[in-house]
Amino acid sequence: MQTDAVTARQADWGHWGPTAEKYSSWKTHSNRLIPVYAFGIGLDSVSGKNSLYRDASAIKKLYGYVPKNTLNPEAEYFDQTDVYQLQKSAIASGKKRVILFVFDGMDWDTTRVAAIAKSGKVYHEGRGEGLHFLDYRGVKTDFGYCVTSPHNEGTAVDVNTQTIVNPDGKVRGGYDASLGGDAPWRPVTDADYPIGKSKKTKHAYAESSATATSLTCGIKTYNDAMNVDFMGREVQPIARTLQDDGFAIGVVTSVPISHATPGCAYANNVHRNDYQDLTRDLIGRPSVYHPGGLSGVDVLIGGGWGIEKDKDGSQGKNYVPGNKYIAAADLAAIDVDNGGKYVVAQRTPGVAGPTVLSEAVQQAKQNDKRLFGYFGAQGGHLPYQTADGKYNPVVSYGSSKPVKAEVYSEADLHESVKLDEMALAAIDVLDARSDRWWLMIESGDVDWANHSNNIDNSIGAVHSGDEAFAAIVSWIEQNGGWDETALILTADHGHYFNLDRPDAFIPTSKTQ
Repeated sequence: MQTDAVTARQADWGHWGPTAEKYSSWKTHSNRLIPVYAFGIGLDSVSGKNSLYRDASAIKKLYGYVPKNTLNPEAEYFDQTDVYQLQKSAIASGKKRVILFVFDGMDWDTTRVAAIAKSGKVYHEGRGEGLHFLDYRGVKTDFGYCVTSPHNEGTAVDVNTQTIVNPDGKVRGGYDASLGGDAPWRPVTDADYPIGKSKKTKHAYAESSATATSLTCGIKTYNDAMNVDFMGREVQPIARTLQDDGFAIGVVTSVPISHATPGCAYANNVHRNDYQDLTRDLIGRPSVYHPGGLSGVDVLIGGGWGIEKDKDGSQGKNYVPGNKYIAAADLAAIDVDNGGKYVVAQRTPGVAGPTVLSEAVQQAKQNDKRLFGYFGAQGGHLPYQTADGKYNPVVSYGSSKPVKAEVYSEADLHESVKLDEMALAAIDVLDARSDRWWLMIESGDVDWANHSNNIDNSIGAVHSGDEAFAAIVSWIEQNGGWDETALILTADHGHYFNLDRPDAFIPTSKTQ
């Protein structure tokens, strides 16, 4: 289906962007509402009658002013910053384990098509069914949806001095439900509104670091900011606050370790592309923002392995040629073999990835050490799982012509790990270090697939994340249950996939 759609440049079953006649007319994010699923806690404190979008003063406090058509006395949706408040409330209520599971770029239609492709069950509104995180009822669970709009778009920065130039940027944030819909399944009445091009109401749509900052710090900020406010001032993420109180901290991602979402779990920077410095914050090394260094996380596992670059102007004057995401000297310094705090598990030629990771977990636990896991294939991310459960991507949609599919070698697959394996490894180490811990897990390849307008990769990425959710739930049930655990599963933002004919994705075996 993906290959045919790219070749014909149209598909009757769906399209990306505002133009229904084209398979692809938009390749990046949108301002659409995104789903939030809570386990072990509820959403009543922030949704419905408690939605801040019903309160002009709360909106002004959030954005700095009241954006056009953003006040909505009937809003059922809440704000992405409320996810931060929910984490704080969970801790205040006595929860000792908090898991923030971010499916990067997974809006409601992306979730729905993945669920239909897996179960064959078609739904048209609400939470839906057909995935583990949609169906699980082993604990109190709740479903809602939130606004992801940033403070603004268009702020210019200097990574060398860690300063910003124009605090208000070019386009301010907000949300107009009359144009974008008051629920994720409601019709968008102005197709250009979700991409900031409406002639009626223009609001900025978010990118991953601004939205991740909302999730981890509870503020609105400019696009490309990493845990700094719209003026570039440092904001402390919840992970560091909890760490100061004795919590162990973990970060897991299927994409490079210091990309926007995992970086915002712990680091600070005026720009998301300063990857090596963001990694330095994560692993407790001196960085441009923190010359004295932070404490560093207890567990960091993700992609980026093997991505080498001689120059990278976006990372400033202190960029070190070599691996794009971690300088060789920093990696050596944290290694326990050199007196550092981390057992390092890297992709190793000829050795199965799960074996490398498992041995490192055991070493970290036995010696009370931290864990750093570094894997990846092309582009630095884990190999794409496709809709059929295999690792055989097809062509993506390019700007002017199709983009060749990634092809994985036997080594790429053998030496890699999966998201569920990384998540369980992180939990194993965290739980050995403290009975109180916070963990971010990112299924980042959903976003990468959606940027490529590749429905096959997108479905596969959601399924991969869903498998990780199932594995985590099984661990929780076998290790004390939900009394002391809260899990919030959400996206950082949406894209602009429109599922026009859901039945097209019902597996053949379900129709016979």
